[in-house]
Amino acid sequence: MLDNVRQDFRANGSRLGAQGFWALVIYRFGRWRYGVRPAPLRKFFSMLYKIAFKAIQVFTGIELPCEVEIGRHFTIDHFGGIIISGYAKFGNHCRICNDVVVGLRGAYRPGAPVIGDNVDIGAGAKLLGPISIGNNVVIGANSVVICDVPDNCSAMGVPAVIKSREPKILRRTAVAYAEA
Repeated sequence: MLDNVRQDFRANGSRLGAQGFWALVIYRFGRWRYGVRPAPLRKFFSMLYKIAFKAIQVFTGIELPCEVEIGRHFTIDHFGGIIISGYAKFGNHCRICNDVVVGLRGAYRPGAPVIGDNVDIGAGAKLLGPISIGNNVVIGANSVVICDVPDNCSAMGVPAVIKSREPKILRRTAVAYAEA
């Protein structure tokens, strides 16, 4: 747990006052408590976690339950309005901004997004339902993503339009070479 907290501290700019960092500390504590033995001690830590989780939720506006699976170097850039479903999964080096929702598409539609590595989620974005977000993806601000996004793409708009971020290879024909 402490190794992850140190990495989270560095990923959040080594700022002790970063509210995203404190939400991650409580998240890491919540994950750690599952391994505590004996059971009465685990129940005590669970009570502490629930109190701390609610306090962080109220003071920072970040809802990051310990059931979420997140990778290393997870960054919450700005506080406020961040809601993440407990069913979501994040890869390594992900960054989210304020007012982001990563969750279910509806109350009776199970499944939350699975997000790959190196994903940047812009302010106000909504990722909903059992979708897969690839590696090296940028989700634009205020986008609503309800479909899969492949690797090396960007998703922008309502509903999100997927565009490749890979540089286009210019192909020169024999005619183009002859004219040059």
